[in-house]
Amino acid sequence: MASIDEGLLEAAQKYLGYQEQSSGYTRFGDWYYVNVDSSDSYFKTAPWCDMFITWAANQAGVEKYVGEFAYTVDHARWFKAQGAWSDRPEPGAIVFYDWSGSKDIGGIDHAGIVERVDGGKISTIEGNVDRVWLKRKERDQSKVVGYGLPKKVRENLGGGREVFIIEGELGPSPVQPAAFGKAGPPRAATASVTSASPDTVSLLDATAVPAGALAVLIGATLIVKRARARRIAVVAGRHRRVACGRHRTPSA
Repeated sequence: MASIDEGLLEAAQKYLGYQEQSSGYTRFGDWYYVNVDSSDSYFKTAPWCDMFITWAANQAGVEKYVGEFAYTVDHARWFKAQGAWSDRPEPGAIVFYDWSGSKDIGGIDHAGIVERVDGGKISTIEGNVDRVWLKRKERDQSKVVGYGLPKKVRENLGGGREVFIIEGELGPSPVQPAAFGKAGPPRAATASVTSASPDTVSLLDATAVPAGALAVLIGATLIVKRARARRIAVVAGRHRRVACGRHRTPSA
């Protein structure tokens, strides 16, 4: 079985040389619209560097650890929230750039996948570069804001155990039952939403939770029922509406 980085890179290499259509349409934006967020057909013609990464992660079956995003800023913030953010590249890492040269996550314009590291230079696979292409690039690291590490996400999640989120008016917030009654990282929660019904919560280890914490958890269950939450693993983070970075740039 391929590792996370091997699987991701193999998927990313499949369409090297792909070019977006004159309308801006890409197969990756179309896929994202159909499979991740069908709220806005804009994704079909939007800047697509991060949607390509989401597509490749899904092809490799590692979307839990790479995340599912269209907007590079939120994608980078997600890696940081997972404790998987680094200033050191490695093959299979997601690289985030700010063409102005800042190290500010909020200024990120573009993202790609690191294929190889050679001293201070990185070889990458990137979509939406040179305006319209999916191609390899070789860059120094002067414009790099940081790297998201899918392998670190998996490690921090203890092999990929999931938690669920509730989406309300104030946006998604994680419910982390393991944090109430067990030691260890909050992301290694043992509660999940069952596949049978979006209104049903399966507590896989409720007997280990103290009574007071269990009451809190039951309250969270009622919120789930009221909100009719979508069953999304926090580890498969998603972003809506805005694609890629702030704008396209010839520097890409």
